[in-house]
Amino acid sequence: MSTVTPPAAVIAARLAALRAQLAHDGLAGFVVPLTDEHMSEYVGEYAQRLAWLTGFGGSAGSAAVLHARAAMFTDGRYTVQVRGQVPGELFEYQDVPATSAAQWLAEHALAGQRIGYDAWLHTRAWAAGTQTLLAAKGAELVAVTANPIDAVWRDRPAPSLAPIELHEDAYAGRSHADKRADVAAWLQARHADAVVIAALDSIAWLLNIRGRDVARTPVALAFVVVHADASVDLFTAPEKITAAVRAHLSAQVRIHARDQFEPTLRAMAGKAVVADPQSCVAAIFGALAAGGARISEARDPCVLPRAIKNPVEIAGTTAAHVRDGAALTRFLAWFDREAPRGGLDELNAAERLRQFRAETNSLEDLSFDTISAAGPNAALPHYRVSDDTNLPIGQDSIYLVDSGGQYRDGTTDVTRTLVVGTPTPEMQDRFTRVLKGHIALAQAIFPAGTRGVQLDALARQHLWQAGLDYAHGTGHGVGSYLSVHEGPQRIAAAWSAQPGGDEPLQPGMILSNEPGYYKQGAYGIRIENLVLVEQRDVPGAERAMMGFKALTLAPIDRRLVDVGLLTHDERAWWNDYHARVAAEIGPLLTDDADQAWLAQACASL
Repeated sequence: MSTVTPPAAVIAARLAALRAQLAHDGLAGFVVPLTDEHMSEYVGEYAQRLAWLTGFGGSAGSAAVLHARAAMFTDGRYTVQVRGQVPGELFEYQDVPATSAAQWLAEHALAGQRIGYDAWLHTRAWAAGTQTLLAAKGAELVAVTANPIDAVWRDRPAPSLAPIELHEDAYAGRSHADKRADVAAWLQARHADAVVIAALDSIAWLLNIRGRDVARTPVALAFVVVHADASVDLFTAPEKITAAVRAHLSAQVRIHARDQFEPTLRAMAGKAVVADPQSCVAAIFGALAAGGARISEARDPCVLPRAIKNPVEIAGTTAAHVRDGAALTRFLAWFDREAPRGGLDELNAAERLRQFRAETNSLEDLSFDTISAAGPNAALPHYRVSDDTNLPIGQDSIYLVDSGGQYRDGTTDVTRTLVVGTPTPEMQDRFTRVLKGHIALAQAIFPAGTRGVQLDALARQHLWQAGLDYAHGTGHGVGSYLSVHEGPQRIAAAWSAQPGGDEPLQPGMILSNEPGYYKQGAYGIRIENLVLVEQRDVPGAERAMMGFKALTLAPIDRRLVDVGLLTHDERAWWNDYHARVAAEIGPLLTDDADQAWLAQACASL
């Protein structure tokens, strides 16, 4: 998981090479997003163009390059990180959503200039909006036939050819035939002939397959077209198809080489074809239009049923969280013994945690690169440790660890904030305010139809009372042995740059509950559990009510709690939660020292 940020001279040479290529292509500028042909958040190494060009290691951002200037665009999660990784003498730092690459280009482009973009890496709406902005300046947005970065990235990795893997019905809870039938019924209700599915996690969910093509996310590079008769055309590299996969998919799933996807779209003349404008890139819409298809826009029909976990998936993720919680608890006990002695740093602590998870003998992968952050690095919400940034874990300091595992039966994501030595009163105050917000959200009872945006303030209220806040969402969806960030549900403030806060929550959805506080240059705090939305039986209720059940089971550091700031109900929540942790995790610990540590960590406040 260790990475090294390229020196500024290397970044400068790459930027110069790109500018030379743009001049050769007759372009005055180019936009570089962090995504792939599937509009993925996490992408394969072959698609890491933004990181190669700029040195940026975050999971969300973009860059815009002109002949005389360039800019890097990130949101509040990466305000500090981007300045430590991307050379300021080469790229201006721009804050999203206050501005965007499109707005910046419209401000700085000159009349008559041609600005390039890769239509396989942007949505149709983005292209239309950017074209409108540039046209007002007399400039033009041009779709390139080949990405100019690929022409100058000499050692660019090839897309993964790892074999597709089966996701057994025993884990999925439904056969892919059943899922395909539901999509076919959805098409028939819309009088449509076919739907294009581009999102990799939707394809994995629909066909009950998984893959190894994207680090930390078990998906396979592919496109799918589902037809109204429930048959499917799957486009992927032939090398990825094994005999077992072919037998699993059956004759109803026709397999084609990936390079046949665009010609197939261009051959759908007269067909009524549905495409999701969020996950289908501009090039997909362009190919359909060029071929004469009758296009309509609608959300990918796999998105909502994928998010609402069925009973088998719920049982699986529950088991995965108990297993993962035991591994994390072993780490917490180990950390408490080792950290005061000195010698720990961010990298070796993260590696030890990975080993504890691996010792379950069920770990397929981590669910994301562990955020192992000591002292001031913990103030970076999405920090990624590298050889360049690795800090020792010092005495009387905070260590934040945000981590998770991919297991066949579930995906985990958990953050714990730990103190080594003695915390300051300020640390305890901030931690307790974050804890109070976490508890408020955990205890929330809300009516059916409630959206995440309506709940977000519960987690922030106690920070707001002290004039404090955090610049990230409070909760994201999580998949079932799929992406650790899954939509459409989300708990976020209305100003959040990321969509999903307006999706009604439904029983079976999994979300994170992760308020935080970050003091730049000093320390950071976050408490994260995954929770399951479930129905609540409220006596006298006149409408259906819902609440959250904690899936994550691991102790929260009591040494950072100012008990005097907690109400009676908040202390009761703490004690009930930790009693459950002790009851479910304790039997899985075989070491006497770990059991004694857990008993102390879970003692009543």
